[in-house]
Amino acid sequence: MQRRTRLILAILLPLQYLALLILRQFPNFVETYYSQGLYPYISSLQRYIFGWVPFSVGDIFYLLLILMALRWLYKNFKRLWEEPARFFIDIAATLSIIYFTFNMLWGFNYLRPPLHQTLGLQNDYTTEQLLLTTKRLIKKSNELHRSLGYKDSVKIELPYSQKEIFEKSVNGYQNLEKEFPSLHYAPKSIKKSGWSLGLTYMGYSGYYNPLTGEAQVNNLIQNYKFPVVSCHEEAHQIGYAAENEANFIATLASIHNEDAYIQYAGYIFVLRYCINELARRDMALYEEILPTVNFGILESYREMREFWQSYQNPFEDFSKAFWDQFLKANNQSQGIKSYSYMVALVVNYFEDKPL
Repeated sequence: MQRRTRLILAILLPLQYLALLILRQFPNFVETYYSQGLYPYISSLQRYIFGWVPFSVGDIFYLLLILMALRWLYKNFKRLWEEPARFFIDIAATLSIIYFTFNMLWGFNYLRPPLHQTLGLQNDYTTEQLLLTTKRLIKKSNELHRSLGYKDSVKIELPYSQKEIFEKSVNGYQNLEKEFPSLHYAPKSIKKSGWSLGLTYMGYSGYYNPLTGEAQVNNLIQNYKFPVVSCHEEAHQIGYAAENEANFIATLASIHNEDAYIQYAGYIFVLRYCINELARRDMALYEEILPTVNFGILESYREMREFWQSYQNPFEDFSKAFWDQFLKANNQSQGIKSYSYMVALVVNYFEDKPL
């Protein structure tokens, strides 16, 4: 790049951030013209281009970008002392391009209205409402557990390969879009990540790649969460950037699936959120209600908990702190803690619906 071009791009970096701060004040504009306007065309095109490739193209892109960045730093490190102004202008110019690309391809979705407004739901609930919903979810989860032919004390193993789960996950969205047309999902582009071991050490189950529109799932997850994580990343693909909202949509897509095993995975996933929230609000109620959950379901929770504990490391804390700050910088004011907002969506959605 020419020196003048680099300088202009560097100046545009803070200007882009200021523009986004202004755009945050107009979520309905973002919803109409980007999230429900331009973005569906961008995401569909990405999935048509890369979805058919059997491996993760996005993982390769990231690897190449990292190698190019390291090569540039190696070749230009001396400039940090010889011409520091130009060194930092070059970095700022590159970041400006990355920031613009990220927001155009996906990042503006962080600025859309909260999901409870879009779906016409309340965003708060009482402990009594939470308790009622939790009891209903326990009853439904226990019934599904038994209907699949397992004793209450036996942990259910999903009888599908990860590839089969990817294929089956689309069915839930096909059924769900009858109620919410905006949750239409096609074409499919979901894959196992080549960075799964690294994701596990960082404490993540998957990620969405805005460069290629691919949904990446950690293939080391061998428990009930795999179908829900798949649906979660697919929710990101259709433009729901907030993690709590993607969790809620993943829950709906799982329980609307025609496959009973994937329904079961969805119900015990959301049940765990409600039980944990009940524990935070009223420990006595939590201790009273926990024994009513089939022991086999609790064993699934234990398996998942022990899986993550076996990979705990100091880098996970750093990565989670970074992600927390990233969420706060992208219109998620409570950062990682905002995940509990999903419980409000669940309680209010199921309040007048049969399970």
